[in-house]
Amino acid sequence: MNDPTITPEQQELLNRFLNDNKMFYGPDPAIMENHRIEPRTEIEEKLLSGEVDPHKVNEVRGLVVAALDESHTMIEQMGAAPGAKWGDMTTAIFTASGDLSMIAPTGVGGFAAAVFYPIKFINKYWTNEPTVGVREGDAFIHNDARYGGIHNTDQSMMMPVFWKEKLVCWISATIHEGENGATEPGGMPAAAESKFDEGLKMPPFRCAENFQLKRDLVTFLQNSVRDPKLQLEDMKVRLHSVIRLRERIMSMLEEHGEEALITMLRKQLEDVVTEVRKRITELPDGVVRTVSFADSTLRESAMLKMNMEITVKGDKLTVDMRGSSPEILNRSINTNLASFKTMLFSGWMQNIWPDLPFTMALFTPFDFIFDKNSLLNGSFETPQAMSLIPLFKTMTIACIPMAKLNYSLPHRYTAMVAPQYDQPATLIYGGLTQHGENVGNFCADINGMGQGGRSHRDGEHSVSPPFAAHCDLGEIELMEEDLPIVRLGAFSLTKDRAGFGKQRSGMGYEQIHTFRHSGLWGFMTGCSGSLFPSALPLFGGYSSPTYPLCKIKNTNVFDHLEKNPENIKFDILDLMNNQTIGDGDYSTHTMGMTFELAAPGELYMMCQGAGGGYGDVLQRDPAMVMKDLEEDLISHETALDIYKVVYDQQSLIVDEEATAELRNAERKKRVSQGVPYDEFVKTWTTPEPPKDLPYMGCWDKKDEVYGIVMGQRIKMKGTELQGQFMLNPKDVEIAALKAEVASLKQGS
Repeated sequence: MNDPTITPEQQELLNRFLNDNKMFYGPDPAIMENHRIEPRTEIEEKLLSGEVDPHKVNEVRGLVVAALDESHTMIEQMGAAPGAKWGDMTTAIFTASGDLSMIAPTGVGGFAAAVFYPIKFINKYWTNEPTVGVREGDAFIHNDARYGGIHNTDQSMMMPVFWKEKLVCWISATIHEGENGATEPGGMPAAAESKFDEGLKMPPFRCAENFQLKRDLVTFLQNSVRDPKLQLEDMKVRLHSVIRLRERIMSMLEEHGEEALITMLRKQLEDVVTEVRKRITELPDGVVRTVSFADSTLRESAMLKMNMEITVKGDKLTVDMRGSSPEILNRSINTNLASFKTMLFSGWMQNIWPDLPFTMALFTPFDFIFDKNSLLNGSFETPQAMSLIPLFKTMTIACIPMAKLNYSLPHRYTAMVAPQYDQPATLIYGGLTQHGENVGNFCADINGMGQGGRSHRDGEHSVSPPFAAHCDLGEIELMEEDLPIVRLGAFSLTKDRAGFGKQRSGMGYEQIHTFRHSGLWGFMTGCSGSLFPSALPLFGGYSSPTYPLCKIKNTNVFDHLEKNPENIKFDILDLMNNQTIGDGDYSTHTMGMTFELAAPGELYMMCQGAGGGYGDVLQRDPAMVMKDLEEDLISHETALDIYKVVYDQQSLIVDEEATAELRNAERKKRVSQGVPYDEFVKTWTTPEPPKDLPYMGCWDKKDEVYGIVMGQRIKMKGTELQGQFMLNPKDVEIAALKAEVASLKQGS
């Protein structure tokens, strides 16, 4: 602040007082809203304005890639968290300014892309802070997504690298740890109603000096979580992985000098920016739109809209997310715009331009537009522990508009692909293990999602999560050694549950879990897509199916397996339809479930989902339909009813002529059912959402947004969104039961 009535000396004193007595170093909007690379530093300008040796750049790049790969492998081999064992981690290197330049070859790039925010916070606030500072041998820890990140289960270790007493780069290691002391075990509390229910919320702070962890801070963090052993072990693992990475960087500096490293790191960024501008310029100018919906807050069913509009003009690409659902003040599924950009970037790199180096510089030519206080641009105070609900959809939503822009290009940089399954369909667990240890974490089933159909071939089954192509599912036997969980049945693909199309999607698989040898154990889930399809299709294909959560309670399956094992087939459809565990209580639910205690032998069952289909089912090669039948991926009903193929069910020999006739008849039927577009609009569109539909987001105008406050629908201007407050589902149920009782009394 500057006051013209005071002297310069007084102003300086006032400024120093305000700077020295800042109440709270909260997330800095200037950092969190900026997705672009920083301007060149003085030394970067000097080095890159002259001649650059491409061979030297490539040599240094190769050494850094090898170092990143080695440190990543260290985490994978030594990490204690399930995420470390199954690939949900990465190591990375950043410029001295904090811009992400490179990640490990097989890591989760989104983790690294999110870390540049806290590094820039450290550079801005802690470097010259006399009580903190940034020195050789320091390491900083962080997990709060509001300072940069995806969600609070991910913990990062960041280390500055100095050469001749000058900061030359930053390095990091991140692991999805899981347990973090949240109100529900496992670190992803669906029941969180405020940020104070989320457990650890670490802004970036120094946790190590002279390359050693500060044991007092480690003890504080251990005391804040359910699994202190996990917290200590993986802090050590992350620290020593960045120390090893630093050693390799120091060796490279000794051989090639600091200028070679600085040049390579900066050139990596600027080359990507140049290439992205070229690719945007190749796209046709225009506007494309798409929508995606989550159907649950994880506490109740609701339609939560993600509204995307992409505009291309020259070498600029604008992503407009206005009209999306407003934030929800007491539900944990909000995210912030930095996390949104990070996950959109991850999806872009996996599905749209996967040939480019994995650096956030890719988004430098992009502009973004958000409504303030939306589900995707949540305020600092909103709970964000289960931001995965919108963020998983964020990783696939751009597939549809970018496919439309890329379709007419003479040269494409990758195959067009329909959206991958985009929900974290897995069980989160917590309780006492058979070894007497208190734990909480998640199963790795989110790493086996079905891919969308591709322009040239079918999608892959259970290929990966949408955030990283190289994650693994993990070994069930290893899980059962550490935990009382028992996985019943193999990874059976979900027959008939695909996104059908000219190129069908890949399929997910069934998960059937129970537990034994524990007196205190429970499960939760954090997933939508039970009422509205998650993965949307491309160019006339079918979306993914919807999936329920199934339970068989008040039974012990192990008793039945001892007496009549031949009667039980571990297939969800068979178990639920034939009810071969006779004394159990069978039920289906939406896949959003807060933590509940279970009894040994009770079954919890869900499906990993399929992606969206690509193209018209009537264009699918009948031979591919027969191949799917041979592999038991579809039923005869699907082959005939969906794909309209006529064949002998014994020999699977196609009747080509009859198939052509059946498909032509189906096309004629479609034409007969069609109406002129203007007539369709008159009968299809309504001025507002149906009154009985819990709907949040815009309807026909993106600057008019619907929301729900205390069970009542409201409409707001997009520029004036207010946070929504949801009723407690138990209160809603109690009120309904009271009304029913009152009605019965009145009737009697």
